[in-house]
Amino acid sequence: MLHRALPLSVAALCGLGNAALAQNPAAAPACRIWAGKTMVGPKDSVLTTWMLVASADGKTWRMKFPGRDPIPVRVLATGGDSMVTEMGPYSSIARPGQMVTTRTTAHVQGREMTGTFEAHFASGDVLKGKHAATCKM
Repeated sequence: MLHRALPLSVAALCGLGNAALAQNPAAAPACRIWAGKTMVGPKDSVLTTWMLVASADGKTWRMKFPGRDPIPVRVLATGGDSMVTEMGPYSSIARPGQMVTTRTTAHVQGREMTGTFEAHFASGDVLKGKHAATCKM
Protein backbone atom coordinates (compact mmCIF):
# COMPACT_ATOMS: atom_id res chain seq x y z
CA MET A 1 0.00 0.00 0.00
CA LEU A 2 1.51 3.29 -1.11
CA HIS A 3 0.86 5.35 2.02
CA ARG A 4 0.50 2.59 4.57
CA ALA A 5 2.87 3.96 7.14
CA LEU A 6 2.43 7.68 6.75
CA PRO A 7 2.48 9.42 10.02
CA LEU A 8 0.17 11.63 11.35
CA SER A 9 2.45 13.87 12.99
CA VAL A 10 0.11 14.20 12.99
CA ALA A 11 0.86 14.76 15.37
CA ALA A 12 1.82 14.54 14.93
CA LEU A 13 0.11 15.50 18.03
CA CYS A 14 0.78 15.21 21.63
CA GLY A 15 -2.59 16.15 22.79
CA LEU A 16 -3.82 19.53 23.47
CA GLY A 17 -3.96 18.77 27.09
CA ASN A 18 -0.22 19.23 26.68
CA ALA A 19 -0.51 22.56 24.86
CA ALA A 20 -0.30 24.38 28.16
CA LEU A 21 2.68 22.22 29.03
CA ALA A 22 4.53 23.45 25.94
CA GLN A 23 4.11 27.00 27.22
CA ASN A 24 4.54 26.15 30.92
CA PRO A 25 6.68 23.05 31.54
CA ALA A 26 5.75 23.11 35.23
CA ALA A 27 2.13 22.30 34.37
CA ALA A 28 1.02 18.68 34.61
CA PRO A 29 0.03 17.11 31.27
CA ALA A 30 -3.63 16.21 30.84
CA CYS A 31 -2.80 13.26 28.59
CA ARG A 32 0.60 11.71 28.02
CA ILE A 33 -0.28 8.78 25.72
CA TRP A 34 -2.56 8.93 22.69
CA ALA A 35 -3.56 5.93 20.55
CA GLY A 36 -4.56 6.99 17.06
CA LYS A 37 -4.98 6.32 13.38
CA THR A 38 -4.21 8.18 10.16
CA MET A 39 -6.86 8.18 7.41
CA VAL A 40 -7.21 9.31 3.77
CA GLY A 41 -9.85 9.39 1.08
CA PRO A 42 -13.62 9.86 1.04
CA LYS A 43 -14.18 6.69 3.09
CA ASP A 44 -11.45 7.49 5.65
CA SER A 45 -9.33 4.46 4.79
CA VAL A 46 -6.90 3.79 7.65
CA LEU A 47 -3.27 4.06 6.54
CA THR A 48 -1.62 3.32 9.85
CA THR A 49 -2.07 3.28 13.60
CA TRP A 50 0.27 4.96 16.05
CA MET A 51 0.99 5.89 19.64
CA LEU A 52 1.96 9.42 20.59
CA VAL A 53 3.81 9.80 23.88
CA ALA A 54 4.66 13.03 25.71
CA SER A 55 7.23 13.03 28.50
CA ALA A 56 6.11 14.22 31.92
CA ASP A 57 8.01 17.48 31.46
CA GLY A 58 6.60 18.02 27.95
CA LYS A 59 10.04 18.41 26.41
CA THR A 60 10.32 15.05 24.66
CA TRP A 61 7.43 13.96 22.46
CA ARG A 62 7.59 10.89 20.24
CA MET A 63 5.41 9.26 17.58
CA LYS A 64 5.61 5.46 17.46
CA PHE A 65 4.42 3.49 14.43
CA PRO A 66 4.23 -0.33 14.40
CA GLY A 67 7.64 -1.86 13.75
CA ARG A 68 9.48 1.48 13.77
CA ASP A 69 11.68 3.37 16.18
CA PRO A 70 10.01 6.42 17.78
CA ILE A 71 10.17 9.67 15.79
CA PRO A 72 10.66 13.02 17.59
CA VAL A 73 7.72 15.45 17.34
CA ARG A 74 8.16 19.24 17.37
CA VAL A 75 5.38 21.53 18.61
CA LEU A 76 5.23 24.54 16.28
CA ALA A 77 2.24 26.40 17.76
CA THR A 78 -0.50 26.06 20.38
CA GLY A 79 -3.64 28.01 21.17
CA GLY A 80 -6.95 27.21 22.84
CA ASP A 81 -7.78 23.58 22.04
CA SER A 82 -5.44 23.43 19.02
CA MET A 83 -1.86 22.51 18.26
CA VAL A 84 0.38 22.35 15.18
CA THR A 85 3.18 19.77 15.19
CA GLU A 86 5.82 18.58 12.76
CA MET A 87 8.09 15.58 12.48
CA GLY A 88 10.83 14.69 10.08
CA PRO A 89 12.41 14.48 7.75
CA TYR A 90 12.64 10.75 8.32
CA SER A 91 12.80 7.66 6.15
CA SER A 92 9.40 6.82 4.68
CA ILE A 93 8.08 3.30 5.11
CA ALA A 94 5.52 3.88 2.36
CA ARG A 95 8.18 4.96 -0.12
CA PRO A 96 11.49 3.24 0.69
CA GLY A 97 14.47 5.44 0.01
CA GLN A 98 12.48 8.69 0.27
CA MET A 99 12.39 11.13 3.11
CA VAL A 100 9.11 12.58 4.39
CA THR A 101 8.15 15.43 6.71
CA THR A 102 4.65 15.66 8.17
CA ARG A 103 2.78 18.58 9.68
CA THR A 104 -0.37 18.06 11.72
CA THR A 105 -3.07 20.29 13.12
CA ALA A 106 -4.90 18.79 16.11
CA HIS A 107 -7.96 19.75 18.15
CA VAL A 108 -8.73 18.19 21.52
CA GLN A 109 -12.11 17.83 23.19
CA GLY A 110 -12.01 15.87 26.42
CA ARG A 111 -10.19 12.59 25.76
CA GLU A 112 -10.56 12.75 21.96
CA MET A 113 -8.23 14.36 19.44
CA THR A 114 -9.00 14.97 15.75
CA GLY A 115 -7.34 16.91 12.99
CA THR A 116 -5.61 16.95 9.62
CA PHE A 117 -2.14 16.22 8.30
CA GLU A 118 0.05 16.91 5.28
CA ALA A 119 2.90 14.56 4.40
CA HIS A 120 5.56 16.17 2.19
CA PHE A 121 7.81 13.70 0.38
CA ALA A 122 11.28 14.48 -0.92
CA SER A 123 9.94 13.79 -4.43
CA GLY A 124 7.63 16.81 -4.08
CA ASP A 125 4.47 14.71 -3.63
CA VAL A 126 2.06 15.80 -0.90
CA LEU A 127 -0.51 13.58 0.77
CA LYS A 128 -3.30 15.10 2.87
CA GLY A 129 -5.59 13.31 5.29
CA LYS A 130 -7.15 13.15 8.73
CA HIS A 131 -6.26 11.66 12.07
CA ALA A 132 -8.14 10.70 15.21
CA ALA A 133 -6.91 9.57 18.62
CA THR A 134 -8.06 8.70 22.11
CA CYS A 135 -6.26 9.51 25.35
CA LYS A 136 -4.96 6.32 26.96
CA MET A 137 -3.12 7.80 29.95
